[in-house]
Amino acid sequence: MTDPIPNQDPVAASSKGFHRRDLFRNAGGVAAGLGILSPMLNQTSLAAVAGESIIVRENQRPGTTDWMLRNCQIDPATKYRSPVIEGYCSHASIRAGETLEVKVSANPGSDVQLEIFRLGYYGGKGGRHIATLPPVAVETQPTPEPQAQRLMVCQWATAFEWQVPADAISGVYLGKLTALKSGQDSYVIFIVRDDRQADFVFQCSDNTWQAYNRWPSQFSLYDDGVNQWYWGGKSQVSYLRPYGRYCQIFDAPLSTGSGEFLLWEFPFAYWMESLGYDVTYVSNCDTHSDPTSMLRCKGWLSVGHDEYWTIEMFRNVQAAIAHGVSLAFFSGNAVCGRVVWDEATKSIRRVGVFGPPDGTNDFVEMDSLEHVRPYANELMGAHSTGPVTGGADWICTKEEHWIYRDTGMKNGDKIPGVIGWEWHGDPAPIPGLEIVASGPTQSAPDKPNGGQYTATIYPGPKGNFVFNAATIWWADGLSAPPGYMRPKVYTEPKGPDPRLQQITRNILEQARNMRHET
Repeated sequence: MTDPIPNQDPVAASSKGFHRRDLFRNAGGVAAGLGILSPMLNQTSLAAVAGESIIVRENQRPGTTDWMLRNCQIDPATKYRSPVIEGYCSHASIRAGETLEVKVSANPGSDVQLEIFRLGYYGGKGGRHIATLPPVAVETQPTPEPQAQRLMVCQWATAFEWQVPADAISGVYLGKLTALKSGQDSYVIFIVRDDRQADFVFQCSDNTWQAYNRWPSQFSLYDDGVNQWYWGGKSQVSYLRPYGRYCQIFDAPLSTGSGEFLLWEFPFAYWMESLGYDVTYVSNCDTHSDPTSMLRCKGWLSVGHDEYWTIEMFRNVQAAIAHGVSLAFFSGNAVCGRVVWDEATKSIRRVGVFGPPDGTNDFVEMDSLEHVRPYANELMGAHSTGPVTGGADWICTKEEHWIYRDTGMKNGDKIPGVIGWEWHGDPAPIPGLEIVASGPTQSAPDKPNGGQYTATIYPGPKGNFVFNAATIWWADGLSAPPGYMRPKVYTEPKGPDPRLQQITRNILEQARNMRHET
């Protein structure tokens, strides 16, 4: 929702201000470490787990770490933009065969190169090179004037057109822009989606990426021109602009242009693909506009920081539960802010809260928004509640539940630091709902803040289920891909944990083995 903790260095300008060994872990070392905790990483085991899914075949292709940025410099005057080289895509989500337009600005003008990578496991490298487009001359594009609701919509010239190959595999793709004159670089990000039947649909949380995107300077959904952490309806944000430097928890200039994917979601995707799970990817925008998007899977996944939803998203996901799809919210602060989508400007505006009027008391401006049903806990089992932020250990409360199978965990056993920095509580009175983990939250080590998180699971109508991990940081316990930065605020997760990995496998396998309508 918000982060009251300031960045470590609000005007940090480039990778030169950081030790590269702290920002980028050796890919081989990460793979080896992951292999110790997840022993099913060799290709024979991959095939056995996934039945030779297209994800297995895709991740057998050569990987590279060249997808990582080396020199993204942030303008200290704006704090958030990288004006030497920045861009955005015409589509948040695009199908194979369609044409992506990449809009780019360079200041000063420069020849610019675009390299395209698909993110995954790829032997621990984290990405595969897909294409390099010939350099083009790019000029400085205008910074737009704010419209009503402080909306910033760029209308930049198209620098690159790329027809997505007909055989492109669904996934999260990064475009790495490099200004050849200076050598500086930044990302654009987009999702390639398909319509095939798959075991799992992984929904990226890009509405939330945009909500916190302050590009070019203090123009997020949280900026009303006066306050930096405003929670009312006076701001609107568009996808038609670059993603600026990430503005919460820690300073991560080498993720600029990628939203929040590399921070909270990539470790989950990397781990899933390392095990060959049959997964396909969508955007929040797909969940909003395509009611059939999740009906083609056995399990639908919300990962990371999935705060901002439209009512259409809510109803479409409700329908998926009724259809027999299992849901797993490996996310925190999810389904909290209700937004409306404006197709003309590809933008969202906050209009309500998926929770009761007294559910969160941290932000006065929330009182100006609608608090009407449906509430998020009626969908997820639990939802955001005061004090919203905090951290905690994952504490087992139902050792006999199947999610703990083969973990060895007993009631009271803890996985340190898993809960954070935003979490879910206030479980709904849903028939059959069980609390599988719970505990008090804290504002700092040994400083309780009065919160109580609850991780829940409840049965669906057709043998399916809805699981709620109640944390943004679940993926930290699965893997540490190249470039991953571990958060440390309120609490500190400790990285890949075999018990958390097994819990996740149990949930995914339970969903995959369910029979449901197609």
